Amino acid sequence: MKEKDKEQIFVPCDVPSKARETYIENYRLITHDSGRLMLFAGDQKVEHLNDDFYGEGIHEDDADPEHLFRIAAQARIGVFATQLGLIARYGMDYPKVPYLVKLNSKTHLVKTAQQDPLSGALWTVKQVAKFRDRTGLKIAAVGYTIYLGSTFEPQMLREAAEAIYEAHNEGLLVVLWIYPRGVAVKDEKDPHLIAGAAGVAAALGADFVKVNAPKKEGSDPALLLCEATKAAGRTKVVCAGGSSTDERKFLTGLYDQINIGCASGNATGRNVHQKSLAAAVAMCNAIYAITVEGKTVEEASSLLAAPTA
Repeated sequence: MKEKDKEQIFVPCDVPSKARETYIENYRLITHDSGRLMLFAGDQKVEHLNDDFYGEGIHEDDADPEHLFRIAAQARIGVFATQLGLIARYGMDYPKVPYLVKLNSKTHLVKTAQQDPLSGALWTVKQVAKFRDRTGLKIAAVGYTIYLGSTFEPQMLREAAEAIYEAHNEGLLVVLWIYPRGVAVKDEKDPHLIAGAAGVAAALGADFVKVNAPKKEGSDPALLLCEATKAAGRTKVVCAGGSSTDERKFLTGLYDQINIGCASGNATGRNVHQKSLAAAVAMCNAIYAITVEGKTVEEASSLLAAPTA
């Protein structure tokens, strides 16, 4: 890659000169020079406990945490997001996988009706950077979840802001998960509110922000997303994959999010890992085809002809 080509990547001013090349390399690594992110989300082992990994409609492969790593190693992805503990347990066997360390996580046991959500940091960026340097694993980014509207919002905003500053200092990219949630929030998927969340990510300096796809009765979800992608400015928007759904429907929605709503990728978990290894790899490759390679739904769907057993 020529030096002049590297300048085409927007590098934030809070990335010091010593970390500039690392930031650019990490950006290229997880976007494959497309400017779009195919994030394989594997952080639900904490978020949803075992609900997403065992039960009716979920392939038996998903019961083993290593299933996530096998998918990430065999499929075409941008980055695999999970907790540092899992990376420490399995990363030595999967050194070529690009990783995003999720800094905070919480379970879904305490409902909003009982208490507004709080997800405090479990690891610091400095700890992640030391782990990266010591192991040599391809840790390219960190992630953090903020629940806007929660009474604990100030703590999460502060921790996220500090994490972004420290991550950029280490040449790491940052993806913020931002979900409006709490007693004060009446509609978590309100398009205007989701656009506000995207704007918060921009104000904090995130590289990417993961939001739920907006919904409004009688409106095209992809068109509704346009407000969020504009509000985010130079922070790029990716949509959460949500619950498992029909593959063709999922790919069509993703295509529209990118080509109509101007999203810059996706963050998909259940629609990938709840399948058998072969089917999960095929689904990842189809998602990658649309997200990174700019393929049509038809072209991406042709990659799904994989065994499901």
